[in-house]
Amino acid sequence: MAESKRQKKPGALEERLIELKRKIRSKLRLEYIRPEEIPEIELYMDQVTRYMEQQLGANRRNEEDKVLTRTMINNYTRNHLMSAPDRKRYSRAHIVQLIYIYYLKNVLAINDIRKILEPLQEQEPLDQRMMEIYQDIYELEKPQYFNIEASTVKAASLVDKKFSPEKDPYLNKMAFIYLLAYDMFSKKRLIEKLIDEMDEEKREEKEALKQALAKAGKKQAMKKPAAGVQAAKKPAARVQAAKKPAARVQAAKKPAAGVQAAKKPAARTAAAGKKPIAKKKEQNQ
Repeated sequence: MAESKRQKKPGALEERLIELKRKIRSKLRLEYIRPEEIPEIELYMDQVTRYMEQQLGANRRNEEDKVLTRTMINNYTRNHLMSAPDRKRYSRAHIVQLIYIYYLKNVLAINDIRKILEPLQEQEPLDQRMMEIYQDIYELEKPQYFNIEASTVKAASLVDKKFSPEKDPYLNKMAFIYLLAYDMFSKKRLIEKLIDEMDEEKREEKEALKQALAKAGKKQAMKKPAAGVQAAKKPAARVQAAKKPAARVQAAKKPAAGVQAAKKPAARTAAAGKKPIAKKKEQNQ
């Protein structure tokens, strides 16, 4: 009899664990968007909001909640969480960015989300690279889901041992919620630290680039003579003026208008010297 009891006890625990997994799985299940389900054609804003509602609407806590609205999309673009649309049309790259925002906004601040997603907007070609990255991350999500499920079941098992769900259902749920919140808070703090590291690395890159440009500029300045040296090589305007005779000297070389007039006989004198007066001619005759 003792042997049969020892055999039944593990079976009961196993059954309890299976039931616990089933409950957690039903509550933990999320809707997601497969890479091949993202439309290849460009969509207008109303089409984007409808598409996201159809794909992720089951994740809503309340029926009146919205997955995505026009105001949300405009705010995301204005705050540089996603790239701007091309002639009011949204490509696959925009849909991918909206999916990332959808999952991150419930955990992180807008400023942190921008720091994470802004570098993605620099990928070239944008549409192709964004889809490749999303495909890779989507493949990582599959095994991670089972990791989350396993850690959640483990937390529930720990709580059940301390607070029996049959004897005190309130304390059982409260302790379970607290452990999950503790897990989320710890991971959120880790995420924030990682974002701060990314931010610091970006600042260091900018500083290194700034120093490199300053160094290159200094070398270039050393190769070219300074403005003062150039000025020393070229005679100053005053020196140039000294080389050229002044206007007054030039004027001195050229006879004044009065002198010129003195050199040339007046019209009346010339006429008197060359042609005798008509009266004198008559007298001689």
